[in-house]
Amino acid sequence: MQSFFKRRIALPQDHGSWVFILSPLIIGIFAGKNFNPASLGLCIAAMAAFLLRQPVTIAVKVYSGRRPRTDLPSARFWIFIYGVIALLALGELFLLGDGYISYLAVPGIPVFAWHLWLVSKRAERRQAGVEIIATGVLSLSAPAAYWIGIGHYDPLGWWLWLLTWLQSAASIVHAYLRLEQREQAEVPERSVQLKMGRRALVYTSFNLVLTLTLGLSSVLPRLIFVPYLVQWLETVWGVFNPAVNAKPVAIGVRQLVISILWTALFILTWRF
Repeated sequence: MQSFFKRRIALPQDHGSWVFILSPLIIGIFAGKNFNPASLGLCIAAMAAFLLRQPVTIAVKVYSGRRPRTDLPSARFWIFIYGVIALLALGELFLLGDGYISYLAVPGIPVFAWHLWLVSKRAERRQAGVEIIATGVLSLSAPAAYWIGIGHYDPLGWWLWLLTWLQSAASIVHAYLRLEQREQAEVPERSVQLKMGRRALVYTSFNLVLTLTLGLSSVLPRLIFVPYLVQWLETVWGVFNPAVNAKPVAIGVRQLVISILWTALFILTWRF
């Protein structure tokens, strides 16, 4: 029985991925201003589906010859546990009249299948495009929590989805920049720094300009640009302060702190 409880199989090992499900989920709950039994069911279903990825990925690695078959019993055990929990939570949503939320899980099926195919081909690493699309799927938990909170569908939920996805995408691109900088032998010249950081700057600048424009035009809360300003400043700082020889853990912790700060500021500015 002890062989089933292997942490590397039961829990995601890319610790930074947690923020991509928790941030939009928390934002949606606060935006909905109401936490009810259906909200709890959504949280359980979303987290179970998120955790399911790890044992399924391990199982695919076993079948593709990347891991020993001794990992298979534990992977099957956690696939069963998370699968049952997700189905029970989904059943609760249907009983409470919020089953329509399940349609938001549909886009995740082909994206997850794509990820597993890459895993089977040993090509899942450094796939920024796949990660960005995957966070778009995870960001759907924001409108789901919002609609459940207010008790009905509201188009404003799609703005929550888009805004959280844009932040996640920019965060991923920024992280890849920092990891690329880490591999430099020495601090590069300013022109090289700008070239390396161009994509990250484009992402965060677009987010800042978009939210500032939408706020000024009263489409969204006027101060909603503030969390994106923080992310933009972090990227500007990161571009001109390369993480040469920095430890991946240090990069990840800083990213996590910025993401938490962004989430808190988003919740506050959404209400003004």
